[in-house]
Amino acid sequence: MGSVDRFLDDILREKPTRFTPENLREFTGDYAERLGAGGFGVVYRGRFPGGVQVAVKILHRTLDRRAEEQFMAEVATAGRTYHINLVCLYGFCFDATTKALVYEYLENGSLDRVLFDAAAGAALEFDTLHGIVAGTARGVRYLHEECQHRIIHYDIKPGNVLLAGDYAPKVADFGLAKLCSRDNTHLTVTGARGTPGYAAPELWLLLPVTHKCDVYSFGMLVFEILGRRRNLDTRRPAESQEWYPRWAWQRFDQGRFGEVMAASGIRSKDGEKAERMCKVALWCIQYQPEARPSMSSVVRMLEGEEQIARPVNPFAYMATIDAISSSSSGGGGVSTATSASASGDSAQSTRHDICH
Repeated sequence: MGSVDRFLDDILREKPTRFTPENLREFTGDYAERLGAGGFGVVYRGRFPGGVQVAVKILHRTLDRRAEEQFMAEVATAGRTYHINLVCLYGFCFDATTKALVYEYLENGSLDRVLFDAAAGAALEFDTLHGIVAGTARGVRYLHEECQHRIIHYDIKPGNVLLAGDYAPKVADFGLAKLCSRDNTHLTVTGARGTPGYAAPELWLLLPVTHKCDVYSFGMLVFEILGRRRNLDTRRPAESQEWYPRWAWQRFDQGRFGEVMAASGIRSKDGEKAERMCKVALWCIQYQPEARPSMSSVVRMLEGEEQIARPVNPFAYMATIDAISSSSSGGGGVSTATSASASGDSAQSTRHDICH
């Protein structure tokens, strides 16, 4: 634990507070209200003595090396940044008995809970959804372009966007994040990061990685907001909507964007914003990283301050996958959507990044 303690002592000179286990019990009323749980541990609702509400994430007592690295990445990045569209990390606890992270409390929880809950998602006005997209884009822009060091998040997805009471979005979970000098345009990668379905192709093909991998993931997130559904839904093959991004591209390319709007219940008055979101998402998920826009450009396009060129087909490379799948299965075929999603499954191995 010595190296972690030395690291935390350095971090303390910058911003986050180091709390004791006794502080955490006081904040949470002896862990009275549990908000949720996952592979990382359990989250409890709490309150500072002054009344500010907090979310206390209690981590598993035993952290392996990868978990320790993620803990340090979270403190190093979230603890050094401040932006209205980033979750605020108030502090942490790290001792032999308790390991925890203390964040601001956000009333509406994660975007995926709201978006993929039929009742909650349907209740959101399109302007609110557009605001979530634009606010998330501003948060990622800050990480890429406005911090002292560029920060690559690596895991942009609805589960890592939290929503305040007014549905203002805040990017969260910096456990996979990487700080890098702005002079270093590429990272050498020896493993893989991200979540299948959101991770950029270069992350699972082990190609040189740049901050544009976050742009790709953001594009996939935008499609799920536009469709109010998960991008991959195997219950819809008869509608050719099994993989939503490709279906949306085909409708857009054929001049049938109205079908995309109809499928999502988007009203005609919101058509311009919806088409703008779709075009931005299509540019963000281009196969070649250099073809993807910067997040500054993304924000301007979403806000109508920059013209959006007609997107080119981001799925052209999949023609090869289709041909190989069809040939290897004797004509039975393997769904491109399933192949594309499964290709990210290899992206779960432990990874170390080296800035050059």
